[in-house]
Amino acid sequence: MRLIQFLNAQGHPQVGTVNDATVAILRGFSSVYDIVQSCFRLGTNLNALVQSSGTSDTESYPALLSSGRMLPPLTHPDPHHCLVSGTGLTHLGSAATRDAMHQKAKTKVTKTQTEHDALITDSARIFQWGLEGGKPNGAEPGAQPEWFYKGNGSIVVGCGSSITAPSFALDCGEEPELVGLYVISPAGKPVRLGFAIGNEFSDHITERKNYLYLAHSKW
Repeated sequence: MRLIQFLNAQGHPQVGTVNDATVAILRGFSSVYDIVQSCFRLGTNLNALVQSSGTSDTESYPALLSSGRMLPPLTHPDPHHCLVSGTGLTHLGSAATRDAMHQKAKTKVTKTQTEHDALITDSARIFQWGLEGGKPNGAEPGAQPEWFYKGNGSIVVGCGSSITAPSFALDCGEEPELVGLYVISPAGKPVRLGFAIGNEFSDHITERKNYLYLAHSKW
């Protein structure tokens, strides 16, 4: 199931499911967030609720993509309650670059406390922790990966919209990303809704100055 958010011709937000070249507009909902909150209240899952909601009309998906009316795949009524963040766990190139910057801080550690000694940096060590123990094992928490904060929901734009770089940026480079979409349940637990393809700008000149500037270089 592919859910999208967009504005109709009158400028009102709507939600639809994509079926090849057609978007079926869902009846009774104006955002994915509304649908998810209904799932929490009714104790049902996202797919079941969407299937039972029915549709009111259809739109051409190619025409919608070129119209400039696409919205981000998930939004919060208050943008300041939307957290845009990332982790470097899957960025092997970035990890290697930060490791090279951090070579002066080498520390002698053991890989598993029983295997051979190895000289690695703090940056490489935390990356390795994530690879080896990032997935939770039963009730045990997984290792925390490197994490950086990008901003709140006000920095997110819809598909096809312009990304505005800050005036103080030293460099502008696009980076395609796989984005995980989560909502916090009434019980305070993060619930993953799905994934989306995202794009970000990175200031690689700032990032290369120091590995601690990773978060500063993203928007």
